[in-house]
Amino acid sequence: MLRQIETELGPLAENRPIQALELADALWDEGWLETRLLAAFLLGRIPPQEERLLARLTAWTQAVRDPSVRAALLTTSLTRLRKETPDLFLVLVKEWLYPTRKRMWSNGIQALVPLISANDFDNLPPIFEIIRPILRASPAALQFDIQELFTVLYKKSPDETLYFIQQILENTKSELPAISLRRMLSDLPPDLQTHLREILRNVTYHQ
Repeated sequence: MLRQIETELGPLAENRPIQALELADALWDEGWLETRLLAAFLLGRIPPQEERLLARLTAWTQAVRDPSVRAALLTTSLTRLRKETPDLFLVLVKEWLYPTRKRMWSNGIQALVPLISANDFDNLPPIFEIIRPILRASPAALQFDIQELFTVLYKKSPDETLYFIQQILENTKSELPAISLRRMLSDLPPDLQTHLREILRNVTYHQ
């Protein structure tokens, strides 16, 4: 039933974005799982040029508690923004990963995973720049998010990812990144584990 409703609502979101956003607001305010999933779906079909879209995404991802709704907001709701306007998408994620917005860090990292995993995406330097402050802090609460991030980055470009991680370790005064890496090491892909163990053995900290 939910899939059928999405099929019927999709053209509305694409052709009448203002009305679709108003409908998404109403569905979200209902507060039920199904209505919020529909609201998340609608956001993903609204043209990214709609000026109120980014504000909704930020507000809703901050407020949501249900993991399935959160996942929908960080994947489905960002579909057109991620594919059609990747620069605008990265602006949004950079806001979420701002140093003083620690509550949004997990959302920012999770939002990056589908972008990095896309077959046609290979522009990693902006990603590295955005996530650098978060990885230097390496809060324990983000261990699983960072683990997933490293996995998709390494799959996309092993050499760039290893060099980036080495630079983080060597140019961060705190040992928290190294501690975090050691904790997640056994859950990373085997070949990545091998390379990281070598980096961790040889890393020199600049105090």
